[in-house]
Amino acid sequence: MEEVRACVKMEGIVQGVGFRPFVYGLAQRHGLRGWVLNDERGVRIEAEGEKDKVHGFLSGLSSPPSLAMIIKTAVAYLPPLGYNSFEIRNSKEGEDGFAFISPDIAICNDCLEELFNPQDRRFNYPFINCTNCGPRFTIIKDIPYDRENTTMSGFRLCPSCSKEYNDPSNRRFHAQPNACPHCGPTLKLFSGSGEKIATHNPIRETAKLLMMGKIVAIKGLGGFHLACDATREDVVSRLRKRKGRKDKPFALMCRDLDVIQGICLLDHISRRLLEGKERPIVILPKKTVATVAPSAAPFQKTFGVMLPYTPLHHLLFAKGAPILVMTSGNVSDEPIVFKDNEAFVRLRRVADFFLVHNREIHTRCDDSVIKPLNGSITFLRRARGFAPLPIKLNRDGKSILGCGADIKNTFCLTKGRFAFLSQHIGDMENFETMRSFGEGVELFKRLFRIEPECVVHDLHPDYLSTRYAMGLALPRIGVQHHFAHALSCMAEYGSKGPALAIVFDGTGYGEDGAVWGGEFLGVTINGYERFGHLRYIPLPGGDMAVREPWRMAAAYLERVYGNLDGLHIPFVKRLDLERWSQIRLAIRNKINSPLCSSMGRLFDAVSALLGVRGTINYEGQAAIELEQMAEKAETGEYPFKILEEKGMLIINPDPIIEAIIKDIRSGEGPFIISARFHNSIARVISRMAKRIRLAAGLSDVFLSGGVFQNHYLLAKVLDILKEDGFRVYTHQKVPPNDGGISLGQAFYALYIKGD
Repeated sequence: MEEVRACVKMEGIVQGVGFRPFVYGLAQRHGLRGWVLNDERGVRIEAEGEKDKVHGFLSGLSSPPSLAMIIKTAVAYLPPLGYNSFEIRNSKEGEDGFAFISPDIAICNDCLEELFNPQDRRFNYPFINCTNCGPRFTIIKDIPYDRENTTMSGFRLCPSCSKEYNDPSNRRFHAQPNACPHCGPTLKLFSGSGEKIATHNPIRETAKLLMMGKIVAIKGLGGFHLACDATREDVVSRLRKRKGRKDKPFALMCRDLDVIQGICLLDHISRRLLEGKERPIVILPKKTVATVAPSAAPFQKTFGVMLPYTPLHHLLFAKGAPILVMTSGNVSDEPIVFKDNEAFVRLRRVADFFLVHNREIHTRCDDSVIKPLNGSITFLRRARGFAPLPIKLNRDGKSILGCGADIKNTFCLTKGRFAFLSQHIGDMENFETMRSFGEGVELFKRLFRIEPECVVHDLHPDYLSTRYAMGLALPRIGVQHHFAHALSCMAEYGSKGPALAIVFDGTGYGEDGAVWGGEFLGVTINGYERFGHLRYIPLPGGDMAVREPWRMAAAYLERVYGNLDGLHIPFVKRLDLERWSQIRLAIRNKINSPLCSSMGRLFDAVSALLGVRGTINYEGQAAIELEQMAEKAETGEYPFKILEEKGMLIINPDPIIEAIIKDIRSGEGPFIISARFHNSIARVISRMAKRIRLAAGLSDVFLSGGVFQNHYLLAKVLDILKEDGFRVYTHQKVPPNDGGISLGQAFYALYIKGD
């Protein structure tokens, strides 16, 4: 029988996921000889033996372990070398390679069973893991993914763990975080003042404290959570006050799916998301009768819920309350705390106690947040469980760094055909977030062996991300904010255009110096043409109008009616007319009142007019609460106008405002008015898209921008555009908000800079 040697190179998520033991076992079953090893690009295999058996082996490689993700496979056949056996070799470093890094993965069923088995040596051990689960991205310092390159390097394996680690038939073979109570990380409980609490069982003590109404800072995979009993209004309110988070909903962690089903409406997509290995926070409709404290998610019809994803979480729920608030361990507007010493300083006024472990977190990483819609998903935040998985692009090219925007920042580095989008960094408003950004860029450069040849930034000159780019000794490209939004969605689908991009958000620096945000763009990879936008209106007080939506409401009323006299509606009665007269004077004198075409600000204005939200405590609050009010059964719409000025289509929403005021005066309820407003915006999109198709022949439509996180609007738009015969594309891999901007920036430069 003819013998051959197959030389195989595989790229993807193949390190730290049990891939080499899988290859070893497959080779043993087919009676082959040779070796498998990790290198800086993935896995290399040489397998020789009878030709039919080698072919069977290669076929078996297409069914890898569940956590593996094969992106590229190359096979070459060479004469046999006469290997005596099949072995797993030590990792090999290359010159210019890189490996794909697995995200952190929720505890697997095998480890969960051992965790609660009194006969198992890891019974109740909060750091149990194997090659199928546990920390990855948050503990790695460099590649190859070996123990000495992780924060587990300081924990020397005991004989039992070492035996598992070196046994190819064991699921803990080369599981880099492998440990047990004898040799691994440990837990300690501290008071708010930093004094160690004497206890033999820190988890049981923590569970008791939580049931007693205490707030505990708990160190997890990618940082600290602030936890408390979600069923106690007094405790949740106390956490809000201490954290400085007035209204923004808290995430809830529930013991199991049955508990979630008791407070939320579930479908099969939601279940799949909740139980998936990524374990994101999933935004779900509340049930009318819920046992959760009202202040956990005030003014909301939804909860953000997740299931336990670490052994520590499961042990806490086994001994304590069924529902916990589990919110990021930070003070509002700061990044999540991930270092012990910082936690004791930054969280000491928030937490009553600290549950801390001694496994260092190398990279901070928040929980991911996903909103399901009709069988698809929208990322609100892409982080734990997903970062740093690459996004495959449709071309090769130079290595690019996209710096993103300043709100919901991410960065993106490209290498070859892959874009490595960072985890959620946060809002670039302070030194700590800026430092996190810079450290993250350096980590990704190191892990993926990337030296960017070009840096891309937003056009806004005052963005900290722009200033970072300006400080690099690299060729720079500025990309308009909404063009980058459009390209981020197009990159997901490998589209170079031409296409129509509809980009609705709150704020973006326009090329004419105005604040854009209600844009209809004809887009190709090389550039864009602005076909239309929402009619410009002054932004009274600049950024103050973002924090105080009543300003936008008053500005729209002023434009529609000339003045507010005679408008006998609740909004005007609440308005400080003397203050408004001063602001109106500033508008007329063009003082701190830039023109804006922002759809997000129109949503804010309507929210304020209806008395939903005149001032906000977190980004997007007015529009979010307006969406929550919309009566789904309502089909009515308001009139609007589309004007044409110098070849530009201009949406005039003034008739919508007039109709809303008419409804308010007639006593129509805010739930109906909100729905009619949403329906009207969907109709605006349809009419604009059809006129642009007629003029430019564009039938592919890409939707991006933070406004499309509004699923009431998004569902309406998808239905109506598909009825109109458009091919519609929405974000599935990155957020439609500014968290996806960096991908669009990098995608543009990849083409502009070429090979």
